[in-house]
Amino acid sequence: MVELVVTMALRPLVAMLRDKASNYLLDQYNVMEGMEKQHMILKRRLPIILDVITDAEEQATANREGAKAWLQELKKVAYEANEVFDEFKYEALRREARKNGHYKKLGFDVIKLFPTHNRVMFRHRMGSKLSRILEDINVLIAEMHDFGLRQTLLVSNQLRQTPVSKEWRQTDYVIIDPQEIASRSRHEDKNNIVDILLGEASNADLAVVPIVGMGGLGKTTLAQLIYNEPEIQKHFPLKLWVCVSDIFDVNSVAKSIVEASPKKNDDTDKPALDRLQKLVSGQRYLLVLDDVWNREVHKWERLKVCLQHGGIGSAVLTTTRDKQVAGIMGTDRTYNLNALKDNFIKEIILDRAFSSENKKPPKLLKMVGEIVERCRGSPLAATALGSVLRTKTSVEEWKAVSSRSSICTEETGILPILKLSYNDLPAHMKQCFAFCAIFPKDYKINVEKLIQLWIANGFIPEQEEDSLETVGKHIFSELASRSFFLDIEEFKGDMEDQQYCFRTTCKIHDLMHDIAMSVMGKECVVAIKEPSQIEWLSDTARHLFLSCEETQGILNDSLEKKSPAIQTLVCDSPIRSSMKHLSKYSSLHALKLCLRTESFLLKPKYLHHLRYLDLSESYIKALPEDISILYNLQVLDLSNCYYLDRLPMQMKYMTSLCHLYTHGCPGLKSMPPGLENLTKLQTLTVFVAGVPGLDCSDVVELQHLNIGGQLELCQVENVMEAEAKVANLGNKKDLRELTLRWNSVCNSKLLENFEPHGELQILKIHSYGGECMGMLQNMVEIHLFHCEGLQILFRCSAIFTFPKLKVLMLEHLLGFVRWWEIDERQEEHTIFPVLEKLFISNCGKLVALPEAPLLQGPCGEGGYTLVHSTFPALKVLKMKNLESFQRWDAVKETQGEQILFPCLVELSIEKCPKLTALPEAPLLEEPCSEGGYTLVRSAFPALKVLKMEYLESFQRWDGDAVEGTLFPQLEKLSVQKCPKMIDLPEAPKLSVLKIKDGRQEISDFVDRYLPSLTNLILKLENTETTSEVEHTSIVPVDSKEKWNQKSPLEVMKLRYRNLFFGSGALEPCDYFVHLENLEIDRCDVLVHWPENVFQSLVSLRTLLITNCENLTGYAQAPLEPLASERSEHLRGLECLYLQNCPSLVEMFNVPASLKKMVIDRCIKLESIFSKQQGMAELVQVSSSSEADVPTAVSELPSSPMNHFCPCLEYLRLVGCESLPAVLNLPASLKTLGIDGCSSIQVLSCQLGGLQKPEATTSRSRSPIMPQPLAAATAPTAREHLLPPHLKRLIIRDCVGMLGGTLRLPAPLKGLRIIGNSGLTSLECLSGEHPPSLEYLDLEKSSTLASLPNEPQVYSSLGYLEIRACPAIKKLPRCLQQQLGSIDGKNLDACYKVTEFKSLKPKTWKEIPRLVRERRQACRS
Repeated sequence: MVELVVTMALRPLVAMLRDKASNYLLDQYNVMEGMEKQHMILKRRLPIILDVITDAEEQATANREGAKAWLQELKKVAYEANEVFDEFKYEALRREARKNGHYKKLGFDVIKLFPTHNRVMFRHRMGSKLSRILEDINVLIAEMHDFGLRQTLLVSNQLRQTPVSKEWRQTDYVIIDPQEIASRSRHEDKNNIVDILLGEASNADLAVVPIVGMGGLGKTTLAQLIYNEPEIQKHFPLKLWVCVSDIFDVNSVAKSIVEASPKKNDDTDKPALDRLQKLVSGQRYLLVLDDVWNREVHKWERLKVCLQHGGIGSAVLTTTRDKQVAGIMGTDRTYNLNALKDNFIKEIILDRAFSSENKKPPKLLKMVGEIVERCRGSPLAATALGSVLRTKTSVEEWKAVSSRSSICTEETGILPILKLSYNDLPAHMKQCFAFCAIFPKDYKINVEKLIQLWIANGFIPEQEEDSLETVGKHIFSELASRSFFLDIEEFKGDMEDQQYCFRTTCKIHDLMHDIAMSVMGKECVVAIKEPSQIEWLSDTARHLFLSCEETQGILNDSLEKKSPAIQTLVCDSPIRSSMKHLSKYSSLHALKLCLRTESFLLKPKYLHHLRYLDLSESYIKALPEDISILYNLQVLDLSNCYYLDRLPMQMKYMTSLCHLYTHGCPGLKSMPPGLENLTKLQTLTVFVAGVPGLDCSDVVELQHLNIGGQLELCQVENVMEAEAKVANLGNKKDLRELTLRWNSVCNSKLLENFEPHGELQILKIHSYGGECMGMLQNMVEIHLFHCEGLQILFRCSAIFTFPKLKVLMLEHLLGFVRWWEIDERQEEHTIFPVLEKLFISNCGKLVALPEAPLLQGPCGEGGYTLVHSTFPALKVLKMKNLESFQRWDAVKETQGEQILFPCLVELSIEKCPKLTALPEAPLLEEPCSEGGYTLVRSAFPALKVLKMEYLESFQRWDGDAVEGTLFPQLEKLSVQKCPKMIDLPEAPKLSVLKIKDGRQEISDFVDRYLPSLTNLILKLENTETTSEVEHTSIVPVDSKEKWNQKSPLEVMKLRYRNLFFGSGALEPCDYFVHLENLEIDRCDVLVHWPENVFQSLVSLRTLLITNCENLTGYAQAPLEPLASERSEHLRGLECLYLQNCPSLVEMFNVPASLKKMVIDRCIKLESIFSKQQGMAELVQVSSSSEADVPTAVSELPSSPMNHFCPCLEYLRLVGCESLPAVLNLPASLKTLGIDGCSSIQVLSCQLGGLQKPEATTSRSRSPIMPQPLAAATAPTAREHLLPPHLKRLIIRDCVGMLGGTLRLPAPLKGLRIIGNSGLTSLECLSGEHPPSLEYLDLEKSSTLASLPNEPQVYSSLGYLEIRACPAIKKLPRCLQQQLGSIDGKNLDACYKVTEFKSLKPKTWKEIPRLVRERRQACRS
């Protein structure tokens, strides 16, 4: 990387020191008594230094070493001086609290809290520190003259430098949409890569496609476009995105991939690579690895081994700057990203440099071409340079920028331009951005928390007209407009999520992150995995981010040797044990800990300077009372501390507190008294109204506090005179969201006259007991939950409207009958003109939607039709559990007239038993593909998703049953339990159709969707059928010749219907070449394995056949080719499930690609992998009385049938009562479960390609000796040969199994044997490493008598169960010794007495007695 020369942001640090030295509190509480002279000298010296900082920074930029050294020393002295004046300020705050009686309230020895704050001691100690600071500053001033540093005329302006004007800020986010311009400029690149990925659909090997290009060229943006492309979204069921960046730790990357999936909470106790393999196994996925730097081949190969378990067509898309990285990933699909064309670079620069069309001076426009050349096709460089030019208005300034910006080259990349962009920032913005080096690359930063961290560290200059938070927001907006921050996202959470969910997040481009790191050097330390033994925490470290295991151990070890003045400590992983060296945290300004302990681990007496404390999601039950001595604390985040039951009673003395987050703390029952003293409080997310008394706050204490953002008032029933107090909350001008929560429904008229101020946007009400509410016409969102007494939403005497309301949620309003009560009908007045989302559930008395006013809609040849529409802007409508709902309009006279939902995209109707039809559809114009328009009848012209479930009376898709009802945009239709529905509507774009428990007649309409469907689930009711042709095929006979194209169907699940079997089915063809998942349920016409059908399903990955009572398996017309050729059918099949097929006798030749097989309740099945020869001899052994007579299984035929399923990893057999043996178990098998297979006598692994063990008897314990394959014999009937890679084995109720020994392979982790199986002993394989079991479960086995006596077998046991096994008289000695360390145990009483306890004698005389007790236990 090219060395970056960026100016140090020291001016804000020195200016902050100047402001602290002039703080009024120092004089008010006389904390500098006896130090007045030094204080005055210091205040005179600081402006002298500020005068020359600009010159020093310019000289440092020019690589003058003297200036660099002077600035480094100045930084060190400024930090020390700031800490000194922090101590002066804290002393002032301490004296103020003492004056207000805090000491008396604490109620314990305050000398322990303030050991050094005796006035005489304090003066002496601080006087010495101040004198040293003054000496250092005098030396710096002397050196300043020696270096010839000169004053600059810009100083007076820069001292009070403020963020840019609001005129600029207001255009920040409308300047340009990066995704929009990228979608145009990279359209061809996107299509090329999409074609590559889709072209790998039938490729069994993992496809890796690296995008290679210079930093800042837009590789990640291109990958995002590809990732979000509809074709990609549809093609890959599983999509994952992970940013890798500098460190390619295989386990960390695997963990990140898993955590990017919906199954991130599954198997969290297992190794990351195992979880990854399970996640992708059998699934076609797209994984994006963004910003890869790894050049170590073995690391990529380790990760690739797991990734290759994905389904056919899986792909990895990577972005990297390094061509060598692309080569290492072993691919010939590398996509080299070219520079962006000049016309797009010019567009970016113009949009960034000029705020509007009216501000583009011609002289400046002429210079744009020169700037374009310097960018060399990099959109990031264009954005950065354009942002710099936005603040320049003259030709001279543009020329200066152009001359200072180096042309991008292959060697330097765009770093010189980014450096120029950083150096152009005002000083305080440099400091704010450089601090962001504390976050790892690609970290999602919470913007609100970032601004609070800036404030806590003193990075934001104070201004008279704006609060620090407001200034911080302006700084962030300006930095974002200059592209220092990207991927800015706003989250509001789900509608049903009642947590504090408003937040904005952002990220930093990795090149910008490099700039920040180069500025901060060793001041910022980021550890996202355990640091190596090399020194990682220097004495100059001030800001730490830790996200690794054993964080507390790393901190404890590091602070034992060093004492850095840490100002920011962010621990992003849980702290589970105590922290040491607590006094070394005394310089902290900001601290984030996630404690997995009940108590607070640090001591407040060492945290006097703390401004920011984040303990969110900790397990603490309470904070210590002495935390109230943190007089500087501005932010206290206790959100989601589930076990927290109280706040400190003396919190009222924490007068600097601005933000208190208490949401997600259900244990809180009240708030501490005196909150009205916290006059700076701006955020209080939850206020819990306690039972009125002396020990808790009343809501009235919030009256004069300027609370903003979100506030939830809990236990409203405890509030006295609630109406006036709640009205006061509703009138707080900065409050945007108010939640009122009663614990139970009780009589109340609190909200009948509630009319909050116009700035309140969101109102959430829980368990309100009143009958109606006041007018809430300025609300943007209204949420009502469990307001069971509410009968009328709104009562008004005149026509009204909700001009801003976008979300309305009504849940569990049991008494809700009418929407409103007004004196006149609003025929032409729209009540909800902008409502976008409406949720109604459990409103049992609601009969209809609100009255629909008349609107004019277009109707062919320039004419119009009159239609009704209550919700002209509605996009989402969900209705559930509405027992009385039956009409789409509240006015009965409207029934039969046409109703329109013009913008509705998603409609869900569940459990509305009286609803009989959708509204009557009006005639609308619909554009034709050939041009022009056609008239269609549709009430939902924009609907894409329709869900209808448990509608007992629903019969018609149109209120008037007009033919030709159309859903022109519908993509997903789900119907379940609608017993009177007999047809389906026209929907030409339908891609997903799900019918569950539908009538047989519905299947007659499915064929109209086949050309567009990708997912079909058709599970019909069971009715008596008379014609196989009529009732078994969903494709009419007369239309089969039309299907000469390939169907896009990928998933098909059929019950009582099929496309393949019986005389009315389709002939095998290439129509379903894309089908990947096929489920057939209750298909009585399926009798034989349809090998001709299998031959046509070339893409099938998963096959499930269940409840097919007539399936026997014997081929109807056996094919002549060899078995090896026949096994080529379903070549990509990976998962096979056969369930409850009672007539099935024989399996088809399963393909080599199979990874998982489950056979359940196939009671006549005789073989799985091949004809099981040698069974006659095998069965005869069971009658032999001599246990040591070796009996061999006949040699299996030497054919490819011996080596079935080389990829099979999971096999489960349940209730296969006729299966006599399981021979040829694949060596690849990792999980084997056999349950209720009463006839199985032998388990045998495939021996081809492996060495067979020597035939032994049950008494023999000789080592297994390898022999040539031809000369080897099969294992005896008394020994079952398990696959060598088996990890999990379950044998349950296999009463016919021949007894003898079960030898456990080395990889085995779990063993469960339940019920009689004839087994007599469990042993390790001779000559192999013993297994290390994680769980062992033995139950109800009467013959099992012997367990392995190898210590390693039990060393990792986490669960042990041995019950009702009478032949096991005692446990092996090594297992007895292990019992005390096993967490989960369920043992019969006879085994528990043998558990060893550690020898802990109180005296030496007890040792002989303890030894005797242990020996006696072993003999018993």
